[in-house]
Amino acid sequence: MNLAFLWHMHQPDYRNADGVMQMPWVFLHAIKDYYDMPWMLERHGTLKATFNITPPLITQLKLYYENPQANDKFFALWLRDISTLNRTEYRWMLKICKSAHFETMVAGFESYEKLYKQESYTNAEFFDLQVWFLLSWCGVYLRQNSSVVQEMLQKDGSFSLDDKHALLHELTLFVRGIFDYYVSLKERGIISISTTPLNHPILPLLLDMQNAKIANESTNTPKYAINLEEDALLQIKRAQELFVDTFGFQNDGFWPAEGAVDVKSAALFKKCGASWIATDEEILFRSSGTSKRELLYAPYEYNGLAIAFRDHELSDLIGFNYRFLEPHHAAADFLSRLQTIHRKHDDATVFIILDGENAWEFYKNNGFDFFDALYSSLKTAPFLQTLHMQDVLELPKKPLEHLAAGSWINGEFNTWVGHREKTRAWEFLYITKRDYEHHQELLDSATQERIRKHFLAAECSDWFWWYGDDHFTEFGLEFDALFRSHLIDIYTLMQVAPPQDLLEPIIQNRSSSDFLLQPQSFLSPTISGKHGSFFEWIGSGVINEHKSASTMDLPKTPIKKILYGYDEQNLYFAFVPHKKAIKECEKLRIIIDPIGFSEELTMEEKNHITAKSGDVVYEAAYDTWLEARIEKAAIKEQKISIRFEVLKEGTVVQTLPGFGVLEIDIECDFSERWFV
Repeated sequence: MNLAFLWHMHQPDYRNADGVMQMPWVFLHAIKDYYDMPWMLERHGTLKATFNITPPLITQLKLYYENPQANDKFFALWLRDISTLNRTEYRWMLKICKSAHFETMVAGFESYEKLYKQESYTNAEFFDLQVWFLLSWCGVYLRQNSSVVQEMLQKDGSFSLDDKHALLHELTLFVRGIFDYYVSLKERGIISISTTPLNHPILPLLLDMQNAKIANESTNTPKYAINLEEDALLQIKRAQELFVDTFGFQNDGFWPAEGAVDVKSAALFKKCGASWIATDEEILFRSSGTSKRELLYAPYEYNGLAIAFRDHELSDLIGFNYRFLEPHHAAADFLSRLQTIHRKHDDATVFIILDGENAWEFYKNNGFDFFDALYSSLKTAPFLQTLHMQDVLELPKKPLEHLAAGSWINGEFNTWVGHREKTRAWEFLYITKRDYEHHQELLDSATQERIRKHFLAAECSDWFWWYGDDHFTEFGLEFDALFRSHLIDIYTLMQVAPPQDLLEPIIQNRSSSDFLLQPQSFLSPTISGKHGSFFEWIGSGVINEHKSASTMDLPKTPIKKILYGYDEQNLYFAFVPHKKAIKECEKLRIIIDPIGFSEELTMEEKNHITAKSGDVVYEAAYDTWLEARIEKAAIKEQKISIRFEVLKEGTVVQTLPGFGVLEIDIECDFSERWFV
């Protein structure tokens, strides 16, 4: 039988707008896992495997080659005099330095154990804690081969600044050689190397958000999702370009982020020259309409693209279960399961695909003892051989007629969309994309490219992974801030004020019911621009922008409230200004999708106009406030999405509604409400 390992090496893009990484996990896994994993394989000579290395990992690892402290927030603070750290910096560093898994990374180092359990520190103790933290992340290879690491591990603390500099210098030199090591193993035929689309996006959701409902019909998806096929194609092509630049040859295959596939994404991979992709067994079972396991043990071909389907159980045993067993018992159990498969299917090809970095900190000795036992048993097993994916391409393949949409987690996409926070993040992405499309032609090509990079980064699966209640990290707020920063930076580059809610953490986002009142009855106000009779707007909907914004932002918002409603012929809007903030604002732009309506209403006293935008007639007046009427007759779409922008000296200083897009059903008669 054939056994094909694929180890997936991935980190999200931790860089902020200044290009500085806000968390140190790329470097930490580099000194612990990215070299150690292929090294542990190489030690056993005849074994083979595939290593999938993602573009964000590649790009960020290279930033450590020269000056770690300039490119990483952690190392900038790590090298600072502790007395100069402010309270926020100190507490953040403490959280990082206490994040190491105690049982497998801290226990055994007496000085580190003592410091780890303390609640308060002298500056000297905190200094030692910082050094021990970095030492605890050094992998087995470094502990066996680096004299600097060995000497420092023998100390009981009392580290010096020279120790810090010597350690960081040693580790930086080590990191520089990791990718060269992969290339050398590839040239010797020990490994093959693949990659993932640029920012680790869930391609099927970019291509069609309805894939989430196809995989699980109960999934709550954004109501105003848009197709992001152009971005999806860029994610693949730019990953290929970075791969060639890094390794010197073209990758022949991809592990799609989270094993997420569908018909359209498979076609994109094929279009871009890929020979193979890999995903989970559940996708095979859904594609074939049966869960017979004998179907699993072969490579397949779908529309000219080879597909490997991971054995979910065997892969998860390594990722989640074997850490609890003695290494030789775990290895024996794994081999026994392979023997059972071989007895039933003597020509089987089994694919073991899993994370190649995050599990080992929960294993003793960073998984070295387990892998030593496992690889030793595999090397001597007479009934199997290990292959990498380039070998697999030479094997006969079974035809696959249909490819179901799904991921490696339950064959669904609910890990990345469905929960209120996850869906909210997608909504912000779509809102930003729509706003960009309305401003794109005004931007030069360099600015458009910078914005494009932010969009691609915001599409990373990791942001959506950490939203919701299905996964937990102590760094949830940091992930949240990084995701929103990409979208906020897009508005900054457009010189447009971002929606107020984008400035608030999604993890703590409030329900729209806190600041949204839906229309209660028909209304037909006179468009005069004056805040006249109270009764004209009785029953209107209300969007209270000041309730949706933080208190410190109140003076910055020219419009503090929107009233809206309709009758059978017209839509009506009134904009209640903040008297001081509105003074220097000249116009309010109304944007209606998908009908292409985009008009600027002038906010000058006594101004009153009636005009047409295409076939749509509208009326607007400004005196004490701005009022607008839009005729429904020429609007052919049943559902429209509305955004507003307030302009000051040609710059957008406020986007409305702050919570997203106001979606209106033109045919609504109050049996169905307006909704957001």
